[in-house]
Amino acid sequence: MKAKDSLVRIAFLALFLFLTIRGKMALWLLLFALSLPVALLFGRLYCGYACPIHTIMRPVSALARKRGWQKDSAPRFLSAVYLPWVALALSIASTVFARKALQINLPILPFWIAAGALTVLRFRPEVFHNAICPFGALQKTFGRFARRSKQVDPVACISCGLCEKACQADAIHLTGPDHTATVNISLCHQCSSCSIACPKDAIAHKKRLPEK
Repeated sequence: MKAKDSLVRIAFLALFLFLTIRGKMALWLLLFALSLPVALLFGRLYCGYACPIHTIMRPVSALARKRGWQKDSAPRFLSAVYLPWVALALSIASTVFARKALQINLPILPFWIAAGALTVLRFRPEVFHNAICPFGALQKTFGRFARRSKQVDPVACISCGLCEKACQADAIHLTGPDHTATVNISLCHQCSSCSIACPKDAIAHKKRLPEK
């Protein structure tokens, strides 16, 4: 499954690069826009598989973690919930200004790819995903209502914490008196990192149970 997931991400990255080179960035933005209603049904699949920022960040983060460059904590200002929305507003404003006033197409996505890669050289991936990424702000808003999502079978879960360590979005934690793993669907990228790490196959993408 890990190899298959990687191939899907590489395929989407190749598509992104092709559209960028051909000057068809509007088509990629259309793909992102279509991913928002998809998130209402299946969660943040765009973040897990299609996002070029995430795809580039994964190997960079792995290298930084191996070299011991990443810190476990982040600056306090990055905990502000409005920060990704500010980043989104600035991205839109700068893109419109560049197009209207300067008659150029500002490469905003490549900028955020670079920002994501630089961030994970020093901090864990969830810092960028949850506290900075402007596209993640929209995905989080839509993804919280997903009809289907990664779910943990509480009976099968052995509270080993491997899924928690594997998650790059800080979306899964051991909670409750039994320390059972639970998924925060608004943060979950719906990738398979937690499922691959789970030794009991206790995590699957399925219909959400009604909240009590």
